[in-house]
Amino acid sequence: MNHTRADDQGAKRLFRAILNPVDRSSEILFGLIMVMTFTNSLSATEAERADVRVMLIGALGCNLAWGIIDAVMFLMNSMAERKLNERTVHLARAADNPGTGRGIVAEALPSIVLPALSADDLDRIRLYLVGLPEDKVRARVNAMDLAGALGVFLLVFLCTFPVVAPFIIITDAMLAVSVSNTIACGLLFLTGYSLGRHYGHPFRVGFSMVAAGLVLVAIASALGG
Repeated sequence: MNHTRADDQGAKRLFRAILNPVDRSSEILFGLIMVMTFTNSLSATEAERADVRVMLIGALGCNLAWGIIDAVMFLMNSMAERKLNERTVHLARAADNPGTGRGIVAEALPSIVLPALSADDLDRIRLYLVGLPEDKVRARVNAMDLAGALGVFLLVFLCTFPVVAPFIIITDAMLAVSVSNTIACGLLFLTGYSLGRHYGHPFRVGFSMVAAGLVLVAIASALGG
């Protein structure tokens, strides 16, 4: 039992390390918005079962495609960040003097932490970067990047199923739309609530996520999305 619990905790920590809370929430939000633009397309007419079938195929296909696209974009962004890091190390190594090297390090760090760092701190970082072996510096896709891309794909694609499930179970299309929207709003709230726990305002962020999601769905639908 203890081993199982420890494994579960380890899996959760790994998942959090691969995708941060903002990444997870954003991908779920995108997935829900896309599937809701399909499900709500039935609300304007008395849909037949053939129309529902077309909608289901479209929703699944759309989120499958966007899951793949978002996963590829995640890998591209990861590689871009690694290339920037690689360039910073090479610039620090090629610096004419320690002062220039410290400036290069300072430019690569978040501005919010710079006031807490002294010249000695920056120099320690510079020396650490200069001493890194070349294989640690070279930008390349690693297992964490691939796991993150898989996580992105699964978040976008799998969130489709709870929202389209009512159309498979309920024969009345308009009732299915209502149930589907309720489920989608619940998922939006839970996503925002989970994100808001990191900020200290889970309910506020939860309701904000619902409002933002509905507004974006309305805009996408109005523009023919």
